Parts: sequence; structure tokens; C-alpha cells
Amino acid sequence: MTQQVNKTALITGAASGIGADLAKTFFHAGYRLVLVDLNSPSYLDEFGNRSQDVCFVQADLSCAAACEEIVEQGIRQFSVIDILINNAGFQHVCPLESFPLDIWQRMLAVMLTAPFLLTQAVWQGMRLQGWGRIVNIGSIHSQVASLNKVGYVSVKHGLIGLTKAAALEGGPLGITVNAICPAYVRTPLVEQQIAAQAEALGIGKLAVQSEVFLKAAVTGSLIEPNEVSNLALYLCSENAKSVTGVSWNIDCGWTAQ
Repeated sequence: MTQQVNKTALITGAASGIGADLAKTFFHAGYRLVLVDLNSPSYLDEFGNRSQDVCFVQADLSCAAACEEIVEQGIRQFSVIDILINNAGFQHVCPLESFPLDIWQRMLAVMLTAPFLLTQAVWQGMRLQGWGRIVNIGSIHSQVASLNKVGYVSVKHGLIGLTKAAALEGGPLGITVNAICPAYVRTPLVEQQIAAQAEALGIGKLAVQSEVFLKAAVTGSLIEPNEVSNLALYLCSENAKSVTGVSWNIDCGWTAQ
């Protein structure tokens, strides 16, 4: 039986992939949820007789005004936001010299400005109660670069700066701020990238997975979404009250080389 923990987690990019797994993991651990995405999650009916503990907010995080509205709606429903997980993101692969400015600006808005604005919006409530947890979902590309991903690499590096700066200010207030930086996770986004690379290179999907995506992965496998979710669950627990300002790599040994 799920134990109610009487805390509310706001999760962005919750419709699929890592975000969907985060939502399910936190729900089954007893948390109330404020879920944010452009698209309505298809799994909401799985929450059954605790559906009143889940609030879905359809929002475009590239719109700055939406961030404050999201938090206000969550507070109206559950009184307080205890946990913020900034997960929303997207990829665009293109050489630097032809990288479109509009996509650069949208990446910056969704994956760096929105986490900053959402952090601002939940900060006062966390400060007043002397407790808060913020987890930013970065990437292996928060640590290293890859060809033709200048937008993604830039914003994911910036997210680590936001994590560290917020951790310094939040520490005395009982607010911890950490980042999780996974390599390639088995999500629809990654599956689409594998398919696109297979077509571009003229080789099979399994060959792309092993020879391109997992070339630097000493474990030789994609990361499962629940590996990210369970680390996030730990970082939001009382057991992690002294853990802050840290980038947690789940990178299959990539950065050890």
C-alpha cells in the first residue's frame, strides 16, 4: 500500500520518457503531483482512486508568464510546492554554422530560463517552510560536448551553473538543489534519434545504438528511466538533506575515460 508523504512535487516534461517515469515513481512513493507538459499524459487513468492527488497543467515553458501561472495553479490545488523537478527538454541536431536562431532561443527558454523562473516561483514557499528540494535533469551533455548539438550542450551546461548558484543560496534556508546528468536513456526521444541516425548513416538501429550512442558507454547499454527516477527520489528525501550543489552523473562510465 502506498504511504502518503504529504508533500507535493512539480514535474515538468511529464507526458513521456523520463518525466512520465518520474511522475509514476513519485506518485507510487506517496507524493502529490503537479504535472506540466504541452501534451496531456496518457497514463493519468493509472492513478485510480488517488486522482485527486494529481494536477495536470498544460503549458508552454517557452512562455515566461506560464511559469508563474503553473506554480500558482499548483499552490491553489495543494497549498504548497515542496519539490521542483525541472525535466522538460528537447533536442535539435545541426551544425553550428547553420543552427537556427529561433530553435536556439526556444531551447534556452524551455531548458534554462524556465527552470530559473520556476525556481524563483517556488522559492518563497520553500523558504517560509524551511524545506525544499529542487532537482534539475541535466545530461551527459552538461559535462561534455557532442558534434552538432551546440544548443543542447550550451543550455545543459548552463543548468549546472544554475544548480550550483541556487544551492549556495538555498543551503541556509533548508532548500537543496541538485542535478542528475544521464547519458542516453531509453526514451521515445532517444529512440527517434537512433532511427534518424540509422537512416542518415545507412546502418541498422542496433548498430547505431552500439557503435554511435553507446560507443563511450563501458556498461554497453541504454539507461532505463527508473534509474533516473529512483535517484531523484533519494535526492528529495530526508536522507539527502546534506546533499546539495552536486551533479550526479549516470553516464555508463563515459566521463571516467
